[in-house]
Amino acid sequence: MKIYIDGEFCDKENAKVSVFDHGLLYGDGIFEGIRFYNGRVFQLEEHIDRLYDSAKAILLKIELSPQEMIQAVVDTIRANGLTDGYVRLVVTRGPGGLGLNPYLCEKSSVIIIASTIQLYPAEKYENGLTMVTCATRRTCPAALSPQVKSLNYLNNVMAKVEAIQGGGEEGIMLNEQGYVAECTGDNIFIVKDGRIATPPVSAGALNGITRQVVIQICAELGLPLIEQLFGRYEVFTADECFLTGTAAEVIAAVKLDGREIGDGKPGPITRQCIARFRELATTTGTPIA
Repeated sequence: MKIYIDGEFCDKENAKVSVFDHGLLYGDGIFEGIRFYNGRVFQLEEHIDRLYDSAKAILLKIELSPQEMIQAVVDTIRANGLTDGYVRLVVTRGPGGLGLNPYLCEKSSVIIIASTIQLYPAEKYENGLTMVTCATRRTCPAALSPQVKSLNYLNNVMAKVEAIQGGGEEGIMLNEQGYVAECTGDNIFIVKDGRIATPPVSAGALNGITRQVVIQICAELGLPLIEQLFGRYEVFTADECFLTGTAAEVIAAVKLDGREIGDGKPGPITRQCIARFRELATTTGTPIA
């Protein structure tokens, strides 16, 4: 495996960062997870745009231009001889002092890893996930905007621990008002009486790239969709529920806190969205070759 670090490729065993890097010491950095299928990188420009928006929000200067970053991602995939897989693109503040002061970090660092990924077993995509409501709340937007995809993911990690310990594959995270924000690593959609709803980003949800694609898919298929606040009750009583994320793609959720959602199986609207998403993912994107 070849890892890209600041313009050079190195073997996995020799891929190292400084112990003084602010990304390691303080979670001071940003990242993107990106998928590629059939020799094409899906939604690459959108991911890079979001990366640079996150960087701007936290005053992190990236040495590469967006176009150079796109090329670096493609080059890393090509260097590993892959046509299908997952990219983890990380930008840290870079090495600095032991204190918080980010201005002691002279230069940011870019790390790109291209590999394969399978977030859930194949049967989960056929039968759906079990979810648990997490006690850990989503970070308040007044503390850190959920649109910044930062390296400080401890909030989500602890919620994931709760979900697993509670017997679920995913966990729902509520905001401080008790409304559903998102899951530990995915956005959430519910279906009731043929209408689709998803929490607005103001609820504390990341405006996920796959979320945006699914919203476009719903418009294309003529499926009514609204962004609105809802709580656990609306998930309990929904006809269908599905989650979206770069790694997870689109996957049904069929149970929450011991309650079956709908008939406990992936519903027809969910299956429509999954089918169309897979079609788009495998036929569009930035060519690797």
